[in-house]
Amino acid sequence: MRVVIAEDHALLRDGLTRLLGAFDFDVVAVVDNGPALLPALLEHRPDVAVLDVRLPPTFTDEGLQAAIAARTRLPGLPVLMLSQHVEPLYARELLSTPHGGIGYLLKDRVADVGDFVDAVHRVAGGGTAMDPEVISRLVARREPLAVLTAREREVLGEMAQGRSNAAIATNLGITEKAVSKHINNMLTKLDMPPSDDDNRRVLAVLAYLNA
Repeated sequence: MRVVIAEDHALLRDGLTRLLGAFDFDVVAVVDNGPALLPALLEHRPDVAVLDVRLPPTFTDEGLQAAIAARTRLPGLPVLMLSQHVEPLYARELLSTPHGGIGYLLKDRVADVGDFVDAVHRVAGGGTAMDPEVISRLVARREPLAVLTAREREVLGEMAQGRSNAAIATNLGITEKAVSKHINNMLTKLDMPPSDDDNRRVLAVLAYLNA
């Protein structure tokens, strides 16, 4: 699986390269600044891009803007963004780009190797990997979610992280049948048609949160 990495911090950049290489990812390009990122993505057309939100020269949103531009020219390009802090605005901008896997994680998550590698695989496969803190901020900003019960909000948070019904059931200590019922009720309340397609379902909910 081919990967492009963009990270300005030398130690983290090297760590990401070594970590992904150890799990049989093929790191085809590594850049440390915004201007070099878009050309690298367009040239290599990776299976997934792992990008820092903030890159030189201005350390604002160069990584994010390059990702958005690349997804415009390479529809469906899977992108996993990394950030030092929770920035819901940047998460919403990324979610506004249609199709393809999307992820937004705090850099602290990289410390958990298993979770991080799983997130990269999930995004590369067209799924989502959203940090729970980002989801909480997005949910908190949406007044229409007041129609959901406390349990439905819990299920929504689990869904938005890309978890399957079985994983949600395990985490919340309920049955898969109950999870399915909560999801159907929730999507009905949010005026979204229920779907058996997990990725489509999660993206639909995230798109609603981003609206």
